Order: sequence, then structure tokens, then C-alpha cells
Amino acid sequence: MTHPTPRLHELHDNPQETEQLTRTWHSPRGFPGWFTQVNQRMIGRRFIITGFIFFLLAGVLGLLIRAQLAGPEQHFLAPDLYNQFFTMHGTVMMFFFAIPVMEGFAIYVVPLMLGTRDMAFPRLNAFGYYIYLIGGIVLFGSLLVGMAPDAGWFNYVPLAGKTYSPGYGVDIWTTMITFIEVSALTAAVELIVTILRLRAPGMSLNRMPPFVWAALVMSFMIVFAMPAVIVSSTLLILDRLVDTQFFLVESGGQPLLWQHLFWYFGHPEVYIILVPALGMISTIIITFTGRPIFGYTALVLSVVSIGFVSFGLWVHHMFTTGLPQLGMSFFTAASVTIAIPSGVQIFCWIASLWGAKIRFATPMLWVLGFFAIFVIGGLTGVMIASIPFDTQVHDTFFLVAHFHYVLIGGAVFPLIGALYYWWPKFTGRLMSETAGKWSFWLAFIGFNVTFFPMHQLGLEGMPRRVYTYTAEMGWGDLNLLSTLGSFVLAAGFLVTLINALWSLYRGQPSGANPWNAPTLEWATESPSAAYNFRHIPIVESQWPLWDWQQRGERSVVTGLSHRQREVVITSMLDADPVGVQILPSPTIWPFTAAVAASSGFIGLIFHPVFFVMGFFLVFFTLVGWFWPRRPWKEDACE
Repeated sequence: MTHPTPRLHELHDNPQETEQLTRTWHSPRGFPGWFTQVNQRMIGRRFIITGFIFFLLAGVLGLLIRAQLAGPEQHFLAPDLYNQFFTMHGTVMMFFFAIPVMEGFAIYVVPLMLGTRDMAFPRLNAFGYYIYLIGGIVLFGSLLVGMAPDAGWFNYVPLAGKTYSPGYGVDIWTTMITFIEVSALTAAVELIVTILRLRAPGMSLNRMPPFVWAALVMSFMIVFAMPAVIVSSTLLILDRLVDTQFFLVESGGQPLLWQHLFWYFGHPEVYIILVPALGMISTIIITFTGRPIFGYTALVLSVVSIGFVSFGLWVHHMFTTGLPQLGMSFFTAASVTIAIPSGVQIFCWIASLWGAKIRFATPMLWVLGFFAIFVIGGLTGVMIASIPFDTQVHDTFFLVAHFHYVLIGGAVFPLIGALYYWWPKFTGRLMSETAGKWSFWLAFIGFNVTFFPMHQLGLEGMPRRVYTYTAEMGWGDLNLLSTLGSFVLAAGFLVTLINALWSLYRGQPSGANPWNAPTLEWATESPSAAYNFRHIPIVESQWPLWDWQQRGERSVVTGLSHRQREVVITSMLDADPVGVQILPSPTIWPFTAAVAASSGFIGLIFHPVFFVMGFFLVFFTLVGWFWPRRPWKEDACE
């Protein structure tokens, strides 16, 4: 097979070539075809849609929680049901919405930004989605049948042990968390290999868009953080199912081991969610200021620094557990240090906005809202990095306020802005700007009315994770205000949902590049074809579309076959073309492998022998997955 070769020429439509590419990259349609699709656009879209469905369901649970806390001594929810809703809300938001939807955006957008036709391992991509979907369905199914986990999304032992949490709720939590992290790891491996080896020729590391850098850092963080929570949940399920003694004090176990393992994952998880949001913000600022980002190198290095430093913070969740003072001082220093690269990001964005002719479209509004909210969350983060202050507000609503300011302000606001920004790429249509602005202001006002009073509630001593409180405590007015704000916040997100559904049928056609953006995902029609690029582009600058507009021409790769799914392999540093990879066609095997793995994990909830049976089922599906296929021949496709 010949290597791809670069060529500079005028791009003309070739109907026969386009028709052959369409047949080669075609994804089966209809209900049976849904189980065989492996294309990155299809899988990325599924992650995004499924993640937002889980966001909607978890949001409804959050509203019910706020309704219970709206006044003192409420009986809207029974205590057991409240604990289930509380646990499900946090678990779904953290594990089934935030990380998967960020990965979904990366799976969809990153290959387009890189100028390639698909992900490196399409079947593994599809397998990860089916794992994610089945895990979410099982978790919500447990709520419907009254078996939902109720020990909190953090699942602390000994509360989560067999003595204090009988039944299957905690077993479902530990098993599904282990299960869902497999999905996250598959997506992370996909993104790492795709970014490092499938970039368009000429896209050296210093020419990658900021969002691609953010996706790469996020993926490496997942690879290093997720094994910790897999280990902790596995140890807990062993304690519960086969009577091991990892966390039982009376048998020599150590409950703090759970917290160390869980928060070693849990605090980097906050930044796993935040880092891709930072890349989204940079992307939107570049487009709506119409000029390159200020301090590209500083932005990239700060994102990488956040990835490293975030692994040295986990003990600041454990300042009240009696650990040695000297050791906790180290984590105080690390907790303050991570504010430095975050501040670098913000100052680079401010410099980019300074003096620019900003277009205040809806995506830009959500970014500006992020600035106001995230800075408050960052400041309170520095406050609770102080051991004396954290000792006073630990396990109070001050922490709830800080947590939501960081995650909703730092991740959900940029995410909604990115949804408006890339919606034309997903659908070929624009969302309504008027509805988008209504959505933003409702969400911005509702968010602050909901969560800012919680700072004061925490300072007044209201503990978090409580079912109710007495009128004598004096917390009723602020809780009522917070509950009213939560419904305004929900209304803001609901407007975006209606806007998205309306635009699918009535939205204004967007054209290929409605924002005049400079990155490669806008170099194709919107939505792009199944093969992404008819000709793989050659990149010669950081902002290729603006560069091509000035030059009036572009360089492309030739030599790729139109009769099989080929992508260009490039070198890791300079993206020089070194070969061609042939990608697999649609197949049922990722789905069958996911079902087989699911049977083992779900069966483990009830008896360990089912996990062994699931292992053999997975083995047989993998045999079919990797069974050698008949080599492709030119005359066979004539």
C-alpha cells in the first residue's frame, strides 16, 4: 500500500468519488442498524444525547430534594426516599452526565478538528457507549424498583458496609460505578491514540486547537484516576459479597482507605470535568473575538499543569479526619497552587477579549456567565484549602455551594455554550438567539439565587445531607429562596431544550461555517458527511481556515482509497504522514460484547458466580470481534 502524498490543487466536486466514499463510510439505518454503527459522529452524538437525558433526570431529582428542604419539618419526601434521591442525584451528575457528555463532545468534535475521518478504534468506541447506556439504565431501574443506593454519591464506609446498608442498593452502586468507568477508560484510550497519531499532516503539537489539548489532558487524567475508584468499589463489593475485611475496623480494616482511594479519583474528577470546559471556552473566545487566542503556549501549559497538580489535592476532602498536620499542610499548599494555572487561563482570556470587537452571540454569553460564577467558586475553593476554615464549614452547605459553583459554573455553563456553538455542526441548523439569551439569563439568575444563599446557610451551621431541620434553626427563609431559585434555573435549561428541539425542524439553515471559525471542523459541510473530509487537509498554521481564506487555496492529501475506510497515520510530534490505517466496518460485536460484560457485572450484584459466567461470555464475543476477515480486494468492490 502506498503512503498518502500531499498535493496542492483546486478542490473540485467529483460526484463519482463522493458517491463511492458515501457507500464506503455508510452507517446502517433503522432499528437493527442502530446496534452495528461504529462511526465517531454517531457514537459521539449518542454520548451527548444520553448524557443530557441523564442530566434532565438528575435535575428533576434535585428539584425534589430542594422541594423537601424548602421549609422546616417538611414531609414531601420520606427519609429513605430522600436518601435515594440524594444519592442518585450526585451519582448521575458526576458519573453519568459530566464525564460522559464531555467525552461525547470530544468524540464528535476532535476527529473533525484534527482533520481525520474517524477515531482510531471505532469498535472500541461503540463498545464504550453500550457499556455506558446499560449501566445508566440499570442504575435508574434500581430506583424504579425501590433498590436504589442510599449511602450518598461518595458511598463512605462503614455506612456503605453490609451492617449499616443491607439490601442491594450499595451493591448496585459499587458494581455500576466499576462498570461505567470501563466506558470512560475506553473513550480516553480512543482519544489519546486519535490525537497523537491521526492528526492531519502538518498539525504539529503546537498547532493543535486548545480544545484538542484539553481533550488530551482529560483523557490522560482519566487513565490515571479511574483505576483508583475501580479498586475502591471492587474492594467494597468484595467486603459485601464474600466477607473480605478491607474496611472493617474490628477485623483490622481501615475505613479511611476508602476515602483515600475514592478522593484520589474524586478530586481529579472535578478537573477531568473542568479541563475540557476550559478548551470549549478558548474555542468560543477565539471565534467570537475574530482573532487568535492570547498566550496560546501559556494556555496549553496551564491546562497540562492543572492535570498534574490535580492529583495532589485529594486530602483536602479529609482535613477533619485526624490525619497528621504536616501531611495536611502539603495538601493545603497544593490546593492553593492549582489556582495559579486556573488564573493564567482567566488572564489569557481577558487579554483576548480586551479591545476586541466581541460578538455577543449566545455561546459567548454562557462563557461570560462562566467568568462570574467560576471566579466565585475558585475563591471559595482557596478559602476551604485553609485547614482552620475548612474545619468550621466541613459538611455544611458552604461546601454544597462551593461544589456547585465550581461544577455548574465551571463546566455546565461552558457546556451549554458549546452546545449552542457546535449545534450547527451537529444538525446543520442554528438555534434561536432570542430563546438562547432568555435561557442564559434565567439560568444565570436562577443559579445564583439557588446556590449563593447556601454559603450563608453553611456559615450559620446548616449541615449538608440532612433530610429536614427545625424552625428554631432559622434556616427556612434562605432555603425557600434557594428552592425558588432552583426552579428558575431549571426553567433556563428547559428553554434550551425547547430551543434545541424546535431548531431541528424550524431552525435557520446554518451553512458550512456560520461563525467564521478558524478550526477544521468547520471546513466541511454542516452536518459533515460520514467520512468527515472528502480530501484530508494539510495544516500549515494554527488557524487553518483563516489562513485558507487569505491564500484562497489549500493543500490536501491524495492516495487514500475510496473503497475502504482509510485514515492517515502521522508522527506524534510534527504530524508527518507515515502510513495508512484501515478501519473496520459496522458490526454487531461491540454490542454483543457489551451485553456479555453487562451480564457478568449485573449478575455480580447477586452472586460472584455470575461474574465468572460473564467472563466466558465476553471471551466468546471477543473471539467473534477479532476473528480474521477476508482481505479486501479491488475487484470484489467493482
